[in-house]
Parts: sequence; structure tokens; C-alpha cells
Amino acid sequence: MIIYPSKGQKLASRRFPLISLLEREFAGYSVNHFRSDVLAGLTTGAVALPLALAFGVASGADAPAGLVTAIIAGLIIGGLGGAAYQISGPTGAMSAILIAISARYGLEAVWVATLLAGLMLILLGIFRLGRYISFIPSPVIAGFTSGIALIIAIGQLDNVLGIRTPAAENALEKLLHYFTHPLMPDWRTLVIAGIVIVVMILLPRVSKAVPASLIGIIVATIVSVVLGWNVPIIGDIPRTILLENRLTWDKIPWDHLNDLLAPAVSIAALGAIESLLCGAVGSTMSGKPFDSNQELVAQGIGNLLIPFFGGVPATAAIARTSVAIKSGAVTRLTSIVHALLLLLSALVLGPIIRYVPLAALGGVLLVTAWRMNEWETIHFFVNARLRHALIGFFITMVATAALDLTQAILIGVAISAVIYLRQSATSTTVTSSPINPQQLQVQGSPITATCPSIHVYYLTGPVFFGSVTTVLEAFETAGDYHTIIISMRGVPLVDAMGIQALHQIVEEHHARGGEVIFTALQPAVLDMFKRTGLFDLVGARNIYWSSAHAIIELHEKRLVASCPRCHNHGESCQVLQMARQRLVPQLNNLSSLPTESSSQTSS
Repeated sequence: MIIYPSKGQKLASRRFPLISLLEREFAGYSVNHFRSDVLAGLTTGAVALPLALAFGVASGADAPAGLVTAIIAGLIIGGLGGAAYQISGPTGAMSAILIAISARYGLEAVWVATLLAGLMLILLGIFRLGRYISFIPSPVIAGFTSGIALIIAIGQLDNVLGIRTPAAENALEKLLHYFTHPLMPDWRTLVIAGIVIVVMILLPRVSKAVPASLIGIIVATIVSVVLGWNVPIIGDIPRTILLENRLTWDKIPWDHLNDLLAPAVSIAALGAIESLLCGAVGSTMSGKPFDSNQELVAQGIGNLLIPFFGGVPATAAIARTSVAIKSGAVTRLTSIVHALLLLLSALVLGPIIRYVPLAALGGVLLVTAWRMNEWETIHFFVNARLRHALIGFFITMVATAALDLTQAILIGVAISAVIYLRQSATSTTVTSSPINPQQLQVQGSPITATCPSIHVYYLTGPVFFGSVTTVLEAFETAGDYHTIIISMRGVPLVDAMGIQALHQIVEEHHARGGEVIFTALQPAVLDMFKRTGLFDLVGARNIYWSSAHAIIELHEKRLVASCPRCHNHGESCQVLQMARQRLVPQLNNLSSLPTESSSQTSS
């Protein structure tokens, strides 16, 4: 028996999409599924632990802040998210912009900006704006991903080299400082970072069953402790998720919230982009549904709460999500189990974690930064010689490293839009060619010669403000003909300036006593004709489905009546005379044709 959902159930699913997601997700859930979720959660937690510590430090906060962020995000965002497989926490991309915000405004400002960003993400989800993230071009995404990787790598040079350099406004300025003020690196921190890097590169070639970053940190920490090296370490890990250094209501600068809107927009933009991209990738990998708007709401709620625990902004993490999927995650319980493992680590392993060298975390982040780059996409752009894509990529990458994320994305999208408009404008062409009688005969017409007063223009590509000049210049020769046929089968759209240009062409040709016919209008173009009055100006009788149909009817009318151009100029069209002579046996059949006025009406 099939049980159909009631009207109330359907209404609840529409109002509360999470209910519908959970119903589908846990349908037929079993003990075996629970076992898979637990194992996947433990594996993901082992991978997430070193990354949470590293990204906490890289964000301008500390390792406990990263750990708390991963715990709260795993529980709240993972439990409310738009997919069963999504794992959220601190990420390299987010830490890259947080380090700049923290250096400029301070850690408390980061918390307030995160709070505002959470509200923005909730609004994006409520108003169902998640799908518009896909409008960002791939060169821009690859560019800001590489720019973020550059920021992460540059931000860890101090820890890896064992030195301290002044804070800088952006990554490029900090990188320049290493060349203008060279310092002597600490060989011990270089060795520690090198151990982690080597383990992370070589261990996956032997076995992928264990997290290489965690093993690398353990080995490097043991070497540092056994040899008694005095290098910077993480320090004490509080055995609580409610950190002493956290946001409270009395710390919120209510009178200066406007100053933090720009950082908040950057955090919200990155949180939305990274989470939705991660969700789309995860949906492809797992074959499971993904609700982008519900994910934005979950990300917003999580980031609304995290500052009050002392954490940093969180977003979905592609690396950890892919680990969860490959480990057999079935439901969102995987994210919750991973968060509980991190909580247990903080409570039990805190006294051990405190000895982890910052250089070891720096080694993890250097490898992570290298792997963040979308090398496959970059190789595709280079091998295919997509010059415009490479321009957008490099401009976005440099802008990301030199400016904040929001500005970089806006610059990248603007550059991509200009490039697209230029390509669209150059793709618009207007060609013309003599009418081929043989092609007309294929259409079943007896025409063996064509009238020279009829000329066909073939318009291809979008007719918009960028291509108007090309179109107008192509019709400068239209005055040489009485009747012009404009084929628009290859025109997908026409904007306001395009319509004005076509109006001008029609009005000028009518003023010369000529006739304009349009053929093969796409539905969107035809709708634009009707809305702007161009359809009425041309007349329904001069709108045809195909140019061949229009040419055949025009010649038949001229055979019965006369050529308007020849009649007006007192000339005799030799072509039509020849055609009449050849078509004498068939003229009797044309006697049943309606007059020109009635034929136009029927057309």
C-alpha cells in the first residue's frame, strides 16, 4: 500500500526543509549504518584534529580556538546542514582572510564580524539565494583559491623559519619584508617543518589508511621533545569548549558596527562560496542530495554561536568532507561523531597536545596550501591556451593576496564580465551572400533566377550594446536594395540598444521606400520585438519562419505583380523576364494566388 504525504506534511516540508532532509536521510537507518557513521566520524576526526589546531593558529587566534571551532561546527552546522556528508570547521581559506582582519582590527573585531556574517548567511538562506553562488566563473574561483593558498603559505613562514616579523596589511607586503629585512632562520624549526612535510608527501604513497598530517605532527613532536629543542609550541589546551577569551555581549561595539560590515561581508562571502562549492562536490562524490539554502542557514547559525565560545569563523571543508564520504559516511551523525572525538581529544589529550611545535603546524599548512591550488583547472587553462581565463585567474589571485576576499571576487567577476562581453561582441557577425536558386529549388520552388532587388543579411550572435556598432556598419549597404531579408536564426537575445539599432535600420530603409523582412526569430527575440513595438513597425506579414520561405514568396509575388524597384525606376528586370519565359507553363497555376495585399495579410 502506498501512503501519500498529507497536505500538512507537504506544508511542513516546504517551511522546514530540514525535516524533509532528515526523513530521507534516515529512512531505513540500521545498526550497520550507525557503525559506518561512527567509523567514518572517527576517521574524519583524526584528520581534522591537526588541521583544527593549525588553522586556529593561522587565523590569528590560537590552537584552542581552532579546536573549539571544529567541535561547535561539527555539532551545530553538521546537525543542521543541507547534506548528510558535509563536515565544517576552520579552514585554510577562512584563516587566510582572518589573519588580515585580526591584524587590522583585533580578535574581538573578528568575533563581531563573524556574528554579523552569521546573520548575513541566514538571510541568504532564507531568501534562497544559494544558487547564485554558481554565477562566479571558474577562473575567479581558481584564482582566489590560489590567492588564499599563497596567503596561508606566506603566513606560516614565521613559524617555519622560527622568526618573528612585523604584522603587515596583506600577504604580499609581508612577503616583501623577508627580502628587504632578511633574518637568520632557526634550523630546528626548519627540521621540524621538514619532517611533517616529508611524512605528508611520502606516507600516502605507502598507506592512505592513516592521516599523514597527524602522523607527521606526532613524529615531529617526539623529535622536538626527545632532543630538548627550545622552539615555540602550542601551549596549554583548556579542558573546556567555553574559552576564557571569547565574545560577550558587553564586548560588542554597538556604536561601531558599521566599521566591521566590510570584514563581515568578506567572511560571509567566503563562508557561502566555500560551503556551497563543497556541498556540490560532495553531492557529486556521494550521489546524495544537497540543499544549498539549508546549508547557508546552518552555516549562519553556527557562525552566530561560535564567537561566544571563543572560536573563529567556520565553513564547510572539502578535504574533511571527502574523507567522510570515502570513509563510508551515511548520515550527518558522522559530523557529530567527529566533533565528539575532537572534544574528547581536548579533554583527555590536552596535556600532550600542548607540546606540539608551531613549526609542525606550519609544515601541515604549507602542504595544505600547495594542495589547495586547483592544479587540474590551472593545467587545463594553460594547455588549452585559454588566455582570457588565465588573465582572470592571475588578476583574482593577486587581488586576493593584496586585498580582501570581497574586493578580489568583485574584481575577478568584473574582469570576467568584461572579457565575456568582449568575446560576445566579437562573436556577433553580419554576413550576406547572393541568393542561390539551386537552394530554392531544393525547397520545391520553380524559381530558376533571382531578383537583384532582394538581398539577405545573416545576423549571428547576441545583438546588444557591445555589438551594435558592428551591426549598424554592416547595414550601410542596405540602401542598394529594395527588399532586405534579415535572418536572425543565430541570434539568441537582443537588449535595449540592440532593439534601438534594429529600429533605426528598419526606419531608415522604410524612409528610402524599401521593405524589411525578418526571419527565424528565436522566442526570446520575438517577445522583445513585440514588447518594444518593432513587431508592429515591421508588420506581421513581414515575419517569416525561414529565409527560403520569404524569398520564394517574394519571387512569386513579383512574377504575378511586378518588381517594385523596377516599376518605380521605369526599368525592366531582365532576371524576372527570363523567369517568366521559363515559367510560362506554370503561370496558370499561379493564377489562383491571392493578390499581394491579401497574401500579406495571410502571411
